[in-house]
Amino acid sequence: MIIEPEMSAGEARAARGTAATGKRTLAEELRLQLADDIVRGALEPGSSLDESEIARRFNVSRTPVREALRQLVASGLVNSRAHRGAVVARPTIEQLNSMFEAMAELEALCAGLAAERMPIVQRSELEVLHERLRFLSYDGNPQLFHEANEAFHNAIYAGSQNGYVAEMALATRVRVQPFRRAQFRNLGRLAKSYVEHDRVVVAIMRGDKTGAANAMRDHIETVREEYEVYAVSL
Repeated sequence: MIIEPEMSAGEARAARGTAATGKRTLAEELRLQLADDIVRGALEPGSSLDESEIARRFNVSRTPVREALRQLVASGLVNSRAHRGAVVARPTIEQLNSMFEAMAELEALCAGLAAERMPIVQRSELEVLHERLRFLSYDGNPQLFHEANEAFHNAIYAGSQNGYVAEMALATRVRVQPFRRAQFRNLGRLAKSYVEHDRVVVAIMRGDKTGAANAMRDHIETVREEYEVYAVSL
């Protein structure tokens, strides 16, 4: 299986823009839909992904489809081979574990730095986002929870006050996002995720750098485990 690990410049710009505005581009929406289809098994490994066919299905031009497929290649869900187009793939367990390991360390670094550096205004905003997740954990809507969850993690990246680390964390999240999103479908997962977030928030508010980093690292490790549970159920 051939996986291209580098993000394109367009992917990086799209990721930063989404984080800044909270709005998704058309390519991002297509990526999420196709990623869901792949993770759920609606699109099986080895299936061809024809740009024209996808464009007709979603009634869009081929440009956002092409961008969405590039982003899916970065996540390891799609292979792109010269003269053969795009086909559905799926990362091996080893590849997924490597991505989650990197994600855990980057997010732990952001959380630890945020505990030290996050300004009072941003801390208040983080508490508001955390409270919104509490209410959404009762609603049982994985999609709405996922969207608020992204805003929550973005706030911690920004709170690190280290733009380079924040950008690396965001770029890595683009690669693992389909798997992080899928695990929210597990029974009771939304409430558990909120509890894990709460440990992170409490540590940040206390200025506990080590505690915040450890809580975030544990959270991402649990996300990985929950995805494995989800994958077995497919």
